Amino acid sequence: MHINLVVRKTFTYTERDVALYALGVGACLKDALDDKELKYVYHPDHAHQQSIQVLPTFAALFCHGIQNVASISGLHDKGKATVLEIEILSYERESGELICMNRMAVFLRGLGGFSNSAQPYSYSKHPVNQTSSTRLPKSPPFAVFEECTQPSQALLYRLSGDYNPLHSDPRIAEIAGFSRPILHGLCTLGFAVRAVIKCICGGDQNRIKSISARFLLHVYPGETLITEMWLDGQRVLYQVKVKERSRAVLSGFVDLNLLNSSL
Repeated sequence: MHINLVVRKTFTYTERDVALYALGVGACLKDALDDKELKYVYHPDHAHQQSIQVLPTFAALFCHGIQNVASISGLHDKGKATVLEIEILSYERESGELICMNRMAVFLRGLGGFSNSAQPYSYSKHPVNQTSSTRLPKSPPFAVFEECTQPSQALLYRLSGDYNPLHSDPRIAEIAGFSRPILHGLCTLGFAVRAVIKCICGGDQNRIKSISARFLLHVYPGETLITEMWLDGQRVLYQVKVKERSRAVLSGFVDLNLLNSSL
C-alpha cells in the first residue's frame, strides 16, 4: 500500500523562531553563558558565525508547512488497534531540494481487526533497523546527563506551533486523565538530543545524521529528565527517565555523521 498526499504550503521561519524553539527545549537553561548552546539563541554581528545555529530537532516543525509530500509508509493490524506509519518529505519551495524527512507512527486504539486474525496484515516500507524500536544494553551507560525542566516549559514550547490545550489547560488535562498539563513529547525529544550533542558530539550539532524516538510515557513540566546514552559504532542509543517517578519516558537512537575517535 502506498498513498501520496501532496500538501503545498509556504512555511518560513526567522532567527526568532529558531531561538524561541531552542529555549523551548531547554537551551541555556542551566547556564545562559554556555558557549556550546548560546549559538542557538544569539550571535554577535562581528563574529565568524554568520547566523544563529539550528538544533536538528527543529526540523520536526517542518511538518506544519513548507512543501510536504506525505505518504502512508506502514500499516499494521494489532487486533484491538491499528498502527499507521506516516512519512513526510519536506522540500525547499523554490529549488525543490529535499530538506528533511519525518516519520511517525500513530496508534489507533479500537480500529484493529480488519484482517485475518491467523495472519494479521502488516506492511512497512522501511527495514526493521530503521524503526524506533531500541534494545538497550545491560551495561552501564557511556554518559548520563541530568536536567530539570521548568514548570512553564510547555507554555514556552507551545509558542513554536503546537497549541494543543492538553499542554496548557488544566481542565483539558484532567479530562484526558492527567493531574495537570503535560509536556509535549517533541519537547522531551529536544532535551534528549541536546544531551547527546553535549555529551557525545562535543557541542557540534552538525554530527547528527538522523534521530529516532519512541514515546513511552508523559512528562510533567518541572520534572527532572535523566538521559542515559550508550555508544554502538556511529549510533548512540539513549533512554530518558523521569527522576521523580523513576519511569522511562522516551527511548531511541541517534545516528552520527562522524564520531570523535577519542571517545
